[in-house]
Amino acid sequence: MLDLGRLRALHAVAVHGSVGAAAAALGFSPSAVSQQIAKLERETRTTLLERRGRGVRLTDDAHQLVATAEQLLALVEEAEVRLEERRGLPSGRLSIGCFASAARGLMPRVLAELGTRHPALDARLTEVDPHISIELVVRGVIDLAVAHDWDIAPMPTPPGVEQAVIGDDLCDVLVPRDHPMATRASIRREELADERWITQPPGSVCHDWLMQTLRATGYEPRIVHQAEENHTQVALVAAGLGIALVPRLGRGALPPGVTPVRLDPMPTRRLHALWRTGAARRPAITETVRTLQELWPEVSAT
Repeated sequence: MLDLGRLRALHAVAVHGSVGAAAAALGFSPSAVSQQIAKLERETRTTLLERRGRGVRLTDDAHQLVATAEQLLALVEEAEVRLEERRGLPSGRLSIGCFASAARGLMPRVLAELGTRHPALDARLTEVDPHISIELVVRGVIDLAVAHDWDIAPMPTPPGVEQAVIGDDLCDVLVPRDHPMATRASIRREELADERWITQPPGSVCHDWLMQTLRATGYEPRIVHQAEENHTQVALVAAGLGIALVPRLGRGALPPGVTPVRLDPMPTRRLHALWRTGAARRPAITETVRTLQELWPEVSAT
């Protein structure tokens, strides 16, 4: 009989693309995941992973097993949902995927509150890009995603996934303290044509929003520096190297050399919680979403 834990390990490698990434998602060491898959190969008497350079490739037999594993994991989830629903209390492991600034500015409060209220609930956080987190929910790798979209680019909900709004995160233009606009109460987008911009790399939600919005005003944004982390962007602004549009969530206190200025109209990004429809009745899901919505006003106010 095939071992479900070993099938789960193979499924994670298929989803995340490598043994190391699968191990990080499952909370194991890479060697432990490799051992699980080696045992599965012995059980099935077939090769499941092939070496390719420094990575691995799934064989055709492995892909067949992964498809079966997805079905089995969905059945296990349904059984767990029914048991937890009968108990009426949040319990068991809940895997949450969350983008960086919410992982820093929101989730510590939420996880601490859940731990106090529901000691039988084992909520575990993984920081992940919002686009990827939704796909991980669809594939059953994580139970709940905290993602965001922007006012001009709403986030579509895939089939089989439900969502709830957590709240709106406001964004400011950050300028160096000696910038001519640092004393302004607000700035209109049309006034920023000649500015040097610091933003996230292409492909990120924030970068795409900035490009689309400023192009709509009739000019091409001049991107001079790109950085994944908001804190790095803030440091570049403090050094006088450009301006940046940075959300408030997870931003922290600004250094003395940086001044926030309101952009008119003010950009907002909306935070969402997303989960699979099959798990919608699970108390762990409903209570976590409720806690996210309950704590958001306090977090956003600070």
